[in-house]
Amino acid sequence: MKIAVIGTGYVGLVTGTCLAETGNDVICVDINEAKVKQMQNGEVPIYEPGLDLLFHRNIEQGRLLFTTNLAEAVEKSQIIFMALPTPPGGDGAADLSYILGAAKDISKLITEYKIIINKSTVPVGTADKVKAVFVENTNIEVDVVSNPEFLREGVAVDDFMKPDRVVLGTRSEKAMKIMADLYAPYVRQGNPVLFMDERSSELTKYAANSFLATKITFMNEIANLCELVGADVDAVRRGIGSDDRIGKRFLFPGVGYGGSCFPKDVQALVKSSDAYAYDFQILKSVMEVNEKQKTILVDKVLKYYKNDIKGKHFALWGLAFKPETDDIREAPALYIIDALKKQGATVTVFDPEAMENVKQTIGDQVNYAKNQYEALENADALLIATEWSVFRNPDFDKIESKIKNKVVFDGRNLYDLQKMIDLGYYYNSIGRKLID
Repeated sequence: MKIAVIGTGYVGLVTGTCLAETGNDVICVDINEAKVKQMQNGEVPIYEPGLDLLFHRNIEQGRLLFTTNLAEAVEKSQIIFMALPTPPGGDGAADLSYILGAAKDISKLITEYKIIINKSTVPVGTADKVKAVFVENTNIEVDVVSNPEFLREGVAVDDFMKPDRVVLGTRSEKAMKIMADLYAPYVRQGNPVLFMDERSSELTKYAANSFLATKITFMNEIANLCELVGADVDAVRRGIGSDDRIGKRFLFPGVGYGGSCFPKDVQALVKSSDAYAYDFQILKSVMEVNEKQKTILVDKVLKYYKNDIKGKHFALWGLAFKPETDDIREAPALYIIDALKKQGATVTVFDPEAMENVKQTIGDQVNYAKNQYEALENADALLIATEWSVFRNPDFDKIESKIKNKVVFDGRNLYDLQKMIDLGYYYNSIGRKLID
């Protein structure tokens, strides 16, 4: 099939590359000339495991192209994915200006039937708004389909190539047939392609992310209670996770959720609910609890140092909001850094992939180490904010030789409590026994 993908951010680039991998001819469009040039030269602009292999293979075989020329892409494609940003506005509602602006541009270029696909995460009713743009600007027939993405950063290629489900919002029989054919190679093992109306499809995406954010936040609340009552959150997690009505995933406590999806989508669903005069109380509580959870490690640090960390120096392992990505959007690490600095402390950081993004965001507010052990030089304590695999089994002898004090505040519960006891560390984690 002939496909255009408008927008080469995280979702757009993964979508375009994976669609090309099953034999489709894909043109990816972006207004950023430097970025397009970079991709034309074979450089992947984001870090996502496995993407580079597919990216280079499909460029070499001529199925994946990059351009700034929207007219050319629209002319050559029957299916047009819009994978554009929907950032929260000042009031928290999703900003649809990129989506509606692109729809208007496309509507003035089409000369024959097209399928326009909203791949971005958008509020309920967006497909209707996009359709209205085309009705206003052209007499050419189009179908607007809602096709939300369910890509997890770090495993996005697998998620696209072997999806748990594909959700498609359309009432057009013609579009259903074409979209079913498009996704057939990805669901050969029988995973469902779920057709529904556009509004239900749009709400499905927000509902899924908000539910997972709620599950994470609930477990963080349980972890905080565990510390107060003397329970072990790991035992509680195993106890409830074995109930198949609950499941084992998203029950690991930590320093809150971040990233490009959960914070934005929970906030947008609350704002959408407000627009319909519905008070979504549970999600408002989720946002409030998560905001506090992001700096819970700093609360622990302040308690340990009797509320005085002025002049203290800390090592921070992990900057990305989760492992296997360089994404630092709403990353708890940034909130931790800010809170420590406001108390007069200094920080040296290390992350396997996200260092450059942090430099572009906060500049020289922190020191940047070449590796995790260099970050420990002259540090009063170590804080852990991201559960990268490289942090899971460190050389504790090397840690001891670098750090001033054997003090660890672990926001991801990476280490065994008994092991830390045997090694003689002060070890403060989330929802588990305090080792001092």
